[in-house]
Amino acid sequence: MSFLKNKEAVSGGAGGGYLNPSKIQAGSQVRFALLAEEPLEFYECWGEATDGTVRPFRFLDDPSPADVEQEMGPGYSRRMNREGTGPEAVKFAIAVPCYSHESRTIQVLSITQKSIIKEFDSLSQMEDYENLMEWDFVLSKEGSGLNTEYTLRPVPRKTSQAVIDKTWDAALKAGFDITRLIAGGNPFKEAA
Repeated sequence: MSFLKNKEAVSGGAGGGYLNPSKIQAGSQVRFALLAEEPLEFYECWGEATDGTVRPFRFLDDPSPADVEQEMGPGYSRRMNREGTGPEAVKFAIAVPCYSHESRTIQVLSITQKSIIKEFDSLSQMEDYENLMEWDFVLSKEGSGLNTEYTLRPVPRKTSQAVIDKTWDAALKAGFDITRLIAGGNPFKEAA
């Protein structure tokens, strides 16, 4: 079974409950277990407020520039690209709940890097890794900036499935819902 529904979108560290590949220190790695058979697929771009704060804006479908502008409203404008020549591109992204072996907690693995997304999808189509939820994954990062390279490897399960299930069940009982990401909410708890 294929990990991704939207394959066309990909052709061509950890903290605060999120596991973001770009935040992993160069020369290090993280180990995690997936907790959902399919990721939440969306499009993401970043907005910047006049005070310099930034936040992601997410869309279920590839948004037009007008869609982005409307969603950001008057309080945010699109962040500029590295060259400063125009707005940063809208990127295809996935998010999936995972068990972090390092923190022994549930985190949201959020990925915009096409190479990692493609590797997950490729692994999911191999008979040996048909069920990605039976494996742990080690994600490594080397380099920085435009010279960053990621490596994703499936490895045998490190922690007992019972421990992972207990931690995941507790998160679900506490109200975990990854779809809150789309509206800019916290997947770990409902807004008060």
